[in-house]
Amino acid sequence: MKRSLLAAILVLTLDASGLTQPAGNAPAFYIVLNSLTKNCTVVDKTPRTDTPNITVASDAIYKTRAEAEAAVKTLKPCNQ
Repeated sequence: MKRSLLAAILVLTLDASGLTQPAGNAPAFYIVLNSLTKNCTVVDKTPRTDTPNITVASDAIYKTRAEAEAAVKTLKPCNQ
């Protein structure tokens, strides 16, 4: 009983973590902020959070580069 419950929790956890990722091979664009230069950049790979001085400027995942570039203009951290 305990083993099957643990397995079910593990499967649900793995499935829930996949909900934040874009489906399949759909393009995904992110906005990252370099805290040293205060510049925002649009990237097409999932940003690494363990890189010093680089942070995710927005939690949003954009479907096109144009959407992400338009969002850069409206984000407060990118316009300081």
